[in-house]
Amino acid sequence: MELPGGLPADVFLRDYWQKKPLVIRQAFPGIISPVSSDELAGLACEEAVESRIVIENERGKPWQLHNGPFPPERFEELPATHWTLLVQGLDHWVPEAADLLEAFRFVPNWRLDDIMASYAPAGGSVGPHFDQYDVFLLQAEGHRRWQFGGQCDEASPRVDGTPLRILKDWQGDESTTLAPGDMLYLPPGVGHHGIAEDDCITLSIGFRAPSIDDILTGYTDFLCGQATASVPLSDPALQCPENPGAIDQRTIERLQQVIVQQLGDTQQLALWFGQFSTAPKNANIVVPPEAPITPEALAAEIDAGATLRWNEGSRYAFYSFDHETALFVDGERYMLRGDAQGLAPTLCRGNRIATVDVLELITDSALLGLLTNLFNQGNLTLE
Repeated sequence: MELPGGLPADVFLRDYWQKKPLVIRQAFPGIISPVSSDELAGLACEEAVESRIVIENERGKPWQLHNGPFPPERFEELPATHWTLLVQGLDHWVPEAADLLEAFRFVPNWRLDDIMASYAPAGGSVGPHFDQYDVFLLQAEGHRRWQFGGQCDEASPRVDGTPLRILKDWQGDESTTLAPGDMLYLPPGVGHHGIAEDDCITLSIGFRAPSIDDILTGYTDFLCGQATASVPLSDPALQCPENPGAIDQRTIERLQQVIVQQLGDTQQLALWFGQFSTAPKNANIVVPPEAPITPEALAAEIDAGATLRWNEGSRYAFYSFDHETALFVDGERYMLRGDAQGLAPTLCRGNRIATVDVLELITDSALLGLLTNLFNQGNLTLE
């Protein structure tokens, strides 16, 4: 596999991933932005879309943040320069943006967060800051000057008087200007500051890992929802205590044994993580079609040459056990056995499912039924 721009993926993962920044010239040569500035403004007016406006200096206050949705007239009130519009989850709403993600399959699906679009007129910026995730900054339109470098953390000085986490007195080690098609990779914690040199659109392809807190709370909540969670602690070897107020070592060892047994079940952990990592970011992403389709009608569409593709905001992953495979789609789990297990890697390889593979699958009525169910839930669409 290769990165956009031609660098072998294994070289990138070995030398750069979570280690150091990388500038990739013409990663997407001839790119045409999948969205215009007017379309971004329109999306920012929608209730279901997460959007923000950052103004560098507003009535003497630095780096002020405004959250959408915005009324259309809000954009007429903005200053001529030094502001930025951010639209989160662009890949959920714009199919052409979602298609860009196919170039990043060298990173597992479960690591993907989303694509954020940033529009700014000349001088626009969101200030010097750092992120806690890996990000590829793709210039889709115009030019942006980047300063970057230096490892930052929660102790790094911040600018007062702003709700944003703006770095104070920060200077980058390197600088570069990105033109359309150029891309900058930044590992977590690396400080960076991008300033628009003209009207520009930057696409941030973010890859986020769960925090330790997310893992512990999410998995223990999952375990608490299992049927065995209500079974009381047993202690058939109970002995008379020297003092009834003492908690003895045997009790602590028994508690430790219960915890280790529960947390050490790798099958349960895999099932939880598959559902957790594919759960939609919000309820508006996966929407059923207006009219459901029958298995026969779906098969006829595919036979006629239609291509199955993921809903733009859907997430797919799978985990193979010894004799079965768990398919995870938008937080739901489907257990596949026997020949049906081949469906999982076919569906998860990319956002378009090869028609030749689907034609083989739909000869099995159970698999055709599952594909129909995914279509009627809004996880799959026809192209």
